Amino acid sequence: MKKMFAILLLIFLCASFRPTAYAQCAMCTANAEMGVKNGNTQTKGLNSGVIYLLAIPFLLVSTVGVVWYRNYRAK
Repeated sequence: MKKMFAILLLIFLCASFRPTAYAQCAMCTANAEMGVKNGNTQTKGLNSGVIYLLAIPFLLVSTVGVVWYRNYRAK
């Protein structure tokens, strides 16, 4: 029980003292804004890349959750 409490406390402390992160660099922001205004296709590629990078972790986590649920349900 003490070990679990220590792990949870460590996770909480690590999450509360994290550095500030910005969404994207200034060049990516300028490129995305100008691409929308000028009808450029680079913005479409940038958005597709972001969605691709976002989808993979969600698919992995949901797959692990489904497998875990099926194994738990079988018992």
